Amino acid sequence: MIVAIESSSTDISLAVGDGDGTPLASDAWTSDRRQGHELLPRLMGLLSSRGLALQELAAVAVGTGPGSFTGLRVGMSVAKGLAMGVGCPIVGVPSLTAWLAAEPSAAAAVGRAGARELYLLERGSAEPRIVTPGDDGLTVNGTVVAPVEVAAAFGIDAAISPAAAAVAVLAAAAARLHADPGGDDLARLEPSYLRAPRGIGQVPHVEAG
Repeated sequence: MIVAIESSSTDISLAVGDGDGTPLASDAWTSDRRQGHELLPRLMGLLSSRGLALQELAAVAVGTGPGSFTGLRVGMSVAKGLAMGVGCPIVGVPSLTAWLAAEPSAAAAVGRAGARELYLLERGSAEPRIVTPGDDGLTVNGTVVAPVEVAAAFGIDAAISPAAAAVAVLAAAAARLHADPGGDDLARLEPSYLRAPRGIGQVPHVEAG
């Protein structure tokens, strides 16, 4: 059994599946807080609904961002805690890539990068970039995968929520584990923020001594 977590935005999702990536159950919700404090209780409820237990866990998959700093830290902490506690592999999957994989018809995926900026990954691009939409909002030719709050804040009309993202994270992790059963280094796996947290550049450097 593989558990997948995607918490890089306020649209959070979970998935549980077989080792080959076949989904058994999933859950998704929109949080108005970004902390993802419901994540672990919902995961336990999802497992219980299928009669599954953590002891059956063979691997954990987690979205690595970019996105909400707090959401990513919560998701990564839960994923690492599960992997360490059970002693199973962990696999990190880029979040925006998973969003696009979950919605094959979408032209791009966008997530919040700041008060007036967005992370944008266009289909076919290797890496996301940070963009500042104009007064008329974000213009992309085609459907966009975007969290509900981002679509509302930036006036994105043709938007699909990344509610199925964890299922795509699950599939990507299963493929990775088939090629490399060891997964990622538990100690070194970290979220991909693409930018420093707010205020980091203003903190004076102090030498340890």
